Amino acid sequence: MRLKYLTLIGFVPLLVGTSCVSKKAFRAEAAKLENLQNIHTSLQTDLRNCETNKNAANQKISKLEADNSALEGRIKDLLNQIDFLKDNNNVVIKQLSDLSVISSSQAESIKKSLDNIGAKDMYIQDLQSAIARKDSLNMALVMNLKGAIGDLNDSDIEIKVDKSAVYVSISDKLLFKTGSYEVTDKAMGVLAKVAKVLQNQPEIEFIVEGHTDNVPIKGGPIKDNWDLSVLRATSVVRILQNNFGLQPKRMTAGGRSEYVPVADNTTVEGRSKNRRTRIVILPQLDQFFKLLETK
Repeated sequence: MRLKYLTLIGFVPLLVGTSCVSKKAFRAEAAKLENLQNIHTSLQTDLRNCETNKNAANQKISKLEADNSALEGRIKDLLNQIDFLKDNNNVVIKQLSDLSVISSSQAESIKKSLDNIGAKDMYIQDLQSAIARKDSLNMALVMNLKGAIGDLNDSDIEIKVDKSAVYVSISDKLLFKTGSYEVTDKAMGVLAKVAKVLQNQPEIEFIVEGHTDNVPIKGGPIKDNWDLSVLRATSVVRILQNNFGLQPKRMTAGGRSEYVPVADNTTVEGRSKNRRTRIVILPQLDQFFKLLETK
């Protein structure tokens, strides 16, 4: 028994020693594991940073590639422009080379032609300007006439510009009795207003035209519509001369009979419009060309 007890006592310290060594090793291993975990965590962080940097670098590379592509496009456009300018320059050089063989006489002929073209262009411009001024004068005359006789019915008197002439058309019911060429008292007031405007334009010449409908004249001293239209025109001219002092050299009397109608002679209204006396104020060519001389 004693031997067994002593053996047991000897074994106990051995167990205790063995247990202590295992704990130290365990702690050492645990420390190593923790260190490895820290290293792993650090490496993962580094890996993530590398991935981030890699993505940023890829984005920069993509932008640089896009910029490079844009620059290549601009370089291509500039090269095309340079080629175009070179071609253009060659064309100009060839044209100059061709021009260089023109003789002095040919050059002088070209210069004269260009001068003539310039002179004609200036003349056309002056002519257009004169026409515009003449038209303005005609319109001013129309406005003066309308202002002077503006209280009359538009159906009885018409004033207009047509083909560079001013026309004053007065119905026969204002001027004459039916089938007669004697001017009525009412007509004297109308002719006085027209004469006043014409007196203010002493350089203007005009024609007094008589117009009729197509109803034949039967009996009496008047032979036909030709006769009536002429007699009516001369009646108006005499009054303008004798009563209102217009110079006879400015006036022409003419009869147009029934042959220049403005309406249908088959209706009463149409025939009434056709029976009229028309004063045609003509443009004077000498005065027109004086406008060209006025700068």
